[in-house]
Amino acid sequence: MRSPRPPSPERSAELRRRFTEEARSEQPDLSALCLLVGAEADGTLDEAGMDTAQIELDALAGRLPYRPGSPHAWATALRELLGERYGFHGTPGDYRRLESSLLHEVLRRRRGLPILLSVVWLEVARRAGAPVYGVALPGHFVVGLGKAEQRVLVDPFDGGRVLTGADADLLVAGATGAPLDASMLTPADPLDVVLRILNNIRAWASARPERSDVALWAVELSLLFPSRPTRLRYERAQLLVQRGDFADGADELEAYAEVVAAVDEPTAERIRGQARAARALLN
Repeated sequence: MRSPRPPSPERSAELRRRFTEEARSEQPDLSALCLLVGAEADGTLDEAGMDTAQIELDALAGRLPYRPGSPHAWATALRELLGERYGFHGTPGDYRRLESSLLHEVLRRRRGLPILLSVVWLEVARRAGAPVYGVALPGHFVVGLGKAEQRVLVDPFDGGRVLTGADADLLVAGATGAPLDASMLTPADPLDVVLRILNNIRAWASARPERSDVALWAVELSLLFPSRPTRLRYERAQLLVQRGDFADGADELEAYAEVVAAVDEPTAERIRGQARAARALLN
């Protein structure tokens, strides 16, 4: 990234307040949530930069033909604009870069992970009036256009290539070893998309122990969702201890142990032991 520095504590608190408000709104705005994630990652992304990203999405939508027609016609128009004219695509190397998960950086570089490139396709197509939605295939996010009987799947990571049924089967089989199931084609909710993006960021950081700061804010943003896995509290506690915040980490471990105790007392006691060990490091 151009600048890895985080935002100030005051800026971060404001970003998280807005993230919570947007995530709990009646119709969460996908691009707004993604840009708030980007601002938490990159202290140089200010309000003007976030506005610029939204304006760019608007401008790209304005360059699409007026209502191309069928889902396949929409897919073709999006591929020609985003994949061919503007060069949005991904490569294996993009999985090694944090900015591949940040919308403002994906718009700047025109490169990113499948899910962030899909966000670009979704937001541009939505603004233009396309019948578009995200499809969270296991291991590879794609974009759907049209209702089931006319559904067209496109792969923004591959420049917007239209996927055949066999292509989709191969993507799923490569990720799971199992065949494609119709339930996998259900339109993805915006909050599910953002949570999956944060999961990707946590996975990126977990492979880089020196970037536990990134893992921590990604977990903390995930905890702001109205519904989220309880185990994230345990992950946050472990990260706090890892980063030397032994008292807060121990408090969080003990709180999580109380939740677990209702269903699994042996595991709860093990977690309490971890809390005691964390407190011992304060001496």
